Amino acid sequence: MGEIVNLRQMKKRRERDAQAAAAAENRVRHGRTGAQKENDRRVEERRSALLDGARSSPDDPSNS
Repeated sequence: MGEIVNLRQMKKRRERDAQAAAAAENRVRHGRTGAQKENDRRVEERRSALLDGARSSPDDPSNS
């Protein structure tokens, strides 16, 4: 005899798996979280400030 399978549970499991796959695809498609974007923006501001402070003449347009 084969294993007894509850069809209702199998249907729910299949739906959960489909939703998990769709969620994973959306995470890849829509990229990073807001916190990650904010962190990258802060890092870029710090880097820019450091580079601007290291310039010999900040008002000279030829240094850009």
